[in-house]
Amino acid sequence: MHTLIQSLATEGAAATEGGHAAYAWLLIALPALGAAILLLGGKRTNKFGPALATGLSWASFAVGAVIFVTMLGLGAEERAAHAELWNWIPAGQFQLSAGLLVDQLSMSFVLLITFVGSLIHVYSLGYMEHDPDKRRFFAYLNLFVASMLVLVLADSYLLLFVGWEGVGLASYLLIGFWNHNPAYATAANKAFFVNRVGDLGLSIAIMMMFATFGKVDFASVNAGVDGASTTQLTAIGLLLLVGACGKSAQFPLQSWLGDAMAGPTPVSALIHAATMVTAGVYLVVRSHAIFEGAPNAQLAVAIVGAITLLYGAIVGCAKDDIKKALAASTMSQIGYMMLAAGLGPIGYAFAIFHLLTHGFFKAGMFLGAGSVMHGMNDQVDMRRFGRLSGAMKVTWVTFGLGWLAILGIPPFAGFWSKDKIIESAFAVGGTRGWILGLATLIGAGITAFYMSRLFFMTFHGKEKRWTDGQHPHESPATMTVPMIVLSIGSGLLGMILAFAGFAQWLHPVFGGEEHEEHTNWPLMAITLLVVAAGLLLAYWRYWREEVPKRAPEGNLLTQAARADLYQDAINEGLFMRPGIHLTRALVFTDTKGVDATAGGLAATIGGFSSRLRRLQNGYVRSYALTMLTGVVAVLGVLWVMN
Repeated sequence: MHTLIQSLATEGAAATEGGHAAYAWLLIALPALGAAILLLGGKRTNKFGPALATGLSWASFAVGAVIFVTMLGLGAEERAAHAELWNWIPAGQFQLSAGLLVDQLSMSFVLLITFVGSLIHVYSLGYMEHDPDKRRFFAYLNLFVASMLVLVLADSYLLLFVGWEGVGLASYLLIGFWNHNPAYATAANKAFFVNRVGDLGLSIAIMMMFATFGKVDFASVNAGVDGASTTQLTAIGLLLLVGACGKSAQFPLQSWLGDAMAGPTPVSALIHAATMVTAGVYLVVRSHAIFEGAPNAQLAVAIVGAITLLYGAIVGCAKDDIKKALAASTMSQIGYMMLAAGLGPIGYAFAIFHLLTHGFFKAGMFLGAGSVMHGMNDQVDMRRFGRLSGAMKVTWVTFGLGWLAILGIPPFAGFWSKDKIIESAFAVGGTRGWILGLATLIGAGITAFYMSRLFFMTFHGKEKRWTDGQHPHESPATMTVPMIVLSIGSGLLGMILAFAGFAQWLHPVFGGEEHEEHTNWPLMAITLLVVAAGLLLAYWRYWREEVPKRAPEGNLLTQAARADLYQDAINEGLFMRPGIHLTRALVFTDTKGVDATAGGLAATIGGFSSRLRRLQNGYVRSYALTMLTGVVAVLGVLWVMN
């Protein structure tokens, strides 16, 4: 990262094909500088470091806002610009420059990352105020923001991979920030190793791109798609999907996300709700040319999204830990985005649309969960909450706006984005359209149930279920102000993006014919009825009726959902234990086979040599006796022969 900062700083004004991209390097350099100062400055930065990191994150947002406004003043086809920073990999015929691609897609992510990320920096000023090592926490936040910006601004898959690994490192460091707790350290390790599986898929995909196209930059890969075979594109697409599944916690690599809630709550809001877990969606959408040339790989993306959105929703119904319920919700909502990305041109824009609205309302709800924990002595069990609306009014209202947004109640944000995914799924037509559409519709109903369950168990209900000694109170302004800002986005962002023509804004990135948006009024009505049914069921069970302080045993499905549908047990049975036995077998073969053979041969030769050298003892009488023995032996042989 230090080398990257130096290179960006010295070559930021290198050859540029678009003027507004000339200063895009500052987007990355500012938070990277903050991370370097706080990590290298040691404890002396503990006083001013958090404020410095927060200021540099806001400065990055300001640069992004200026670039965005400049882009708005240009024509649709002139908004994409490329900035070449330096000649990165000169290796014979393979030449790759480190460059930044500033277009409508990357800028959508830049504004989300820097704005939401900066709000979470502000929130962390209050949340981590008393932590003795808070400067390290803010350094990791800055490192994450810088890495995520590298990921979305990169003009090649290889530079994207640098950012991809950077956010993986930052995630590991932040999940295990309180690693004195063994459970938190274990959660960080789990996230790290599961993500490495996905990273392996992405790295092999990049290798296959080089073998197929001779290049790994976006422009060359997209230009070479027409000359590649469907088999090659399908293999690359499926490997890209493996990478996306790991980073975005999609089936079957989703097992790490719930455990990742071990990190401080701002981490959950920033990395595991608003930004990092969306990297897989970005990868698939950015690689649209590959997936359009590989229909089977594209269908696999949609299927993975459908499975995950239902999986996360079912798991969310049985979680009593408020953060783990939100994590299951994140998994499910990312599933919606992946499904939309797998629908092809009809779904790309809506995948990103929902990604942006989700970034606001889910980050707001995670920060709201952190506020509840702050007021409830770090309690996370919703069965020990109830009727907090009176004691934490700001948290209640801001969380409630996020709840309405994720349910898709008009006119809140989710109504404009998630409902479009449902409509697009049905619009595909045929059996595929019906299956995917029903998955999204059923998911909407289950989402309404478990998110209403979470909201009612926390803020409403028939009685207070607080443990002795708890006196809930509202959080300080440093925590509530970011929650208020995010709640405004939960209420208005969807409407703003819809009326501003967000799909048209993204169209030049994907090309092809523009798809006219038609509202399917009957489907919209059905969706709202399904959502209302889920909400009313949750209202009856968790507001009107008394909620037990201990979770009932429940039926088999409930027990399975509490255990994440036994995903850990499946992974253990299919991969971990066979891996352990394979490793033991290899060690046994190596020890008893290879090492034993080599050791036995060496011992045999050594033993023979030790005995042979006894003949060379330096005594003349021994040598004379040996010679006499030889003469007698020769004479004996001659006598026998005669």
